[in-house]
Amino acid sequence: MARRILATSALPNANGPIHLGHMLEHIQTDIWVRFQRMRGHEIYYVCADDTHGTATMIRAEAAGIAPEELIEGMRQDHLRDFNGFDIVYDNYYSTHSDENRAFAEQIFERLQKRGLIFTKHIEQLYDPEKKLFLADRFVIGTCPKCGAQDQYGDNCEACAATYSATDLRNARSVYSGAEPELREAEHYFFDLAQYTDYLKAWTRSSALQQEVSNKLSEWLEGGLKAWDISRDAPYFGFLIPGTLDKYFYVWMDAPIGYMASFKNFCDSNGNINFDDFWNPQSNCEVHHFIGKDIINFHALFWPSVLDGADFRTPTRIHTHGFITVNGTKMSKSRGTFITAADYLRYLSPDYLRYYYATKLNGSADDIDINLEDFVQRVNSDLVGKVINIASRCAGFLNKRFEGQLAETIHNQDLWRTFTDTADIIAEHYERGDTSKAVREVTALADLANQYIAEHAPWQLNKDPDQSELLQLVCSQAINMFRTLAIYLAPVLPSMAEKTEAFLNVAPLTWQDVRAPLRAHRINNFSAMLTRMDIKTVDALVEASAKSGQETESQPATTRTQTEPTLTESTISIEDFDKIKLKVARIIDAQEVQGADKLLQLTLDVGDHQRQVFSGIREAYAPQDLIGRLTIVVANLAPRTMRFGVSQGMILAAGPGGSDLFLLNPDTGATPGMDVG
Repeated sequence: MARRILATSALPNANGPIHLGHMLEHIQTDIWVRFQRMRGHEIYYVCADDTHGTATMIRAEAAGIAPEELIEGMRQDHLRDFNGFDIVYDNYYSTHSDENRAFAEQIFERLQKRGLIFTKHIEQLYDPEKKLFLADRFVIGTCPKCGAQDQYGDNCEACAATYSATDLRNARSVYSGAEPELREAEHYFFDLAQYTDYLKAWTRSSALQQEVSNKLSEWLEGGLKAWDISRDAPYFGFLIPGTLDKYFYVWMDAPIGYMASFKNFCDSNGNINFDDFWNPQSNCEVHHFIGKDIINFHALFWPSVLDGADFRTPTRIHTHGFITVNGTKMSKSRGTFITAADYLRYLSPDYLRYYYATKLNGSADDIDINLEDFVQRVNSDLVGKVINIASRCAGFLNKRFEGQLAETIHNQDLWRTFTDTADIIAEHYERGDTSKAVREVTALADLANQYIAEHAPWQLNKDPDQSELLQLVCSQAINMFRTLAIYLAPVLPSMAEKTEAFLNVAPLTWQDVRAPLRAHRINNFSAMLTRMDIKTVDALVEASAKSGQETESQPATTRTQTEPTLTESTISIEDFDKIKLKVARIIDAQEVQGADKLLQLTLDVGDHQRQVFSGIREAYAPQDLIGRLTIVVANLAPRTMRFGVSQGMILAAGPGGSDLFLLNPDTGATPGMDVG
C-alpha cells in the first residue's frame, strides 16, 4: 500500500555558506526520498533557511543592508549549492515568512491557553561593547559541569551537559571578546517539566534510534527545566504576541519552519491538504533528518511543543553523527572545511553522494571522510566495477547487432541472484543503512564482472560461430548493469538519467528489476563518470585552505552563528594529559616515491620501532636526520596512506616548506622517555 510521507532536513543557518557537513544530511535525506518515490510512495521533501537571531542582525548591519536582503541572498546561494549536488526539494523556503509567523503565534497562544507558558524575571548576559543581549551560542566559556573550555552558552560538546549561559565560568562574548554583564529582564518560558512522563515514553518509541533514546534518557533522569523561549530587543525575528520588545527565541520558531515550508507548498499546489499531514490523528508520516548536535531541540522540545499545541509529532527522527576529515574536525587552516561551492568547482557531485552512501549506516555514529579512501572507493567500486560492466560490453552489441539485445537471459541462476537481492537492498535503504545497500551492489558487480571475464566477449567477437553467445553474454551484462543502476538510482540520480538515455528506456523504477530488457535496442555507450584524480582533491584542499585563511582574517562580526570565533583557543590540563609525547631516535629516513613533501622515518621509541611519514622533505635531507633525537606523538591513531601506515607524528616548528625546524630534546634524553 502506498504511503504518504513528508521528509525534512535540518534548516541551514542563513549566516554562512553550505559546507560538506550540511551536504551529508541533505544527501542522506535526498537518497531516502528518491528511494521512496521509486517504490511508488507519495512523498514530499521540504526545507528552509533558519534566518532569525542576533547574528543575522549583526551581519546585515556590518554589510550595510537590511536583514531581509541578506537572508534572501543567502537562501538563493544555499539553494544553488544544494541543486548542484542533485538535491531536489519540493519547496525550499525561509523561516522569515508569513506562514512561519502565523504558526509561531498560533502555537504560542495554544500553549498559553493550556497553562504551559509562564513569565519570570531572569538575569542574562549583556555585551557592554556591542550593546545587546547575548544569545546562548554567542557566549563561550568553561563548562560548569566538566570544566571543558571554549564551550557554548547552552550545552557542552565535551560532556553533553545542558545549562544556562549564566552558569558558564570565564564567560566572554563571541562578538567582542568582552566580559558580559548580568542584566535583569522578564522572559517567557515553556514549562517543559510538565512533559517529563510524556517524553520518557515518546523517546522510547520507534521515533528514535536506540542510541539516541539512551542519550536522551540521561537528560530526562537529570530532570527537565523550563525552556526560555524569548529574547530581548534588539533582535531579528518575530515579536511574541502582546509584547513590544520580546521576540521568539530562534529555536522556538526554527522547527516551525518545517510546517511553514510545507504549508507554502500546499497552498501552491491545491491538491495537497496540509492538515492531512499535521493533525494529531494523521495517518501520514513525518520524517526529520538531523545531526546529533540538535537532538535535544528535536526530540525533547519539539514533540512537547507540537503535542501541547495540538499538532502531530514526528513519525521518526533520523539522526546522524558528526563529520570528520582524515580523522579530525573540519579545519579551515588545513583546507578540510570545504564549502559546497568550492567542491563543485573541482569535483563531480556524484563522487560525494556515492562516498557518503558508503558511510551512512542508519546510526548516529560519526562519519570520517578519508580523502585517499574517497578516491579509492569511487575509482575502484563505482567506476571500476559498476560502470565498467556497461563499457566492456555495449560496444559489441552496437557494432555487431545494431544495439539489439537478445530475447532470452543466458544465465537464469545468476539473473535470479540479481533480482532476489532487491528486497534486501530495499530494506537497507528504508532503515537508512545505505552502506549495506552499496555493499550489496558492489558484491553483485563483482559477480557480473566475473561472468564477463569467464565468457570473454572480446574473444567471442573473434569467432563468427560464437555470434549468438556473444549477443547473449553482452545482453545479460547490460541487464545486470541496468539492475545495479536501479539499485543505485537514489544515490546517483544523474547516472540513472544517463543510464536511461543509454538504454533508451523510461525513468527507472524499483519494479523494473523484475523485468529484464529483451529484444530491446540500446544506444551507444558514453562515459558516465570518469576516474577521480588525487591531484584534483589535493588542489581542492589547497584552495579551501587559502579560502579559510582569508576568512580567518575577517572581523568577528561576520562570523556565522554556527561557528563562533574564539578570542583565545585553549585546552585544559586534562586535554593535555591525553597526548603522550615520547623521545624517539631516527634510525632510518627515506624519500617517498610520488610524494614531494614526505619522508618515511623509522623511529626507535625505546621498547619498539615504528614508522612515521612526515612532511619535512623540503627542510631536511634524509641522510641528515639519521641518528637524531626528536619528539613523537606516540598515541596518535595510525593513519593509512597511499604509501603505508603512519604510526604517529614528529614535532616541528615553523610555517612549512623549507622553513621547518625539528624539535630536539636536550642532551641526556634517551629513546622511549616520556615528555611532559
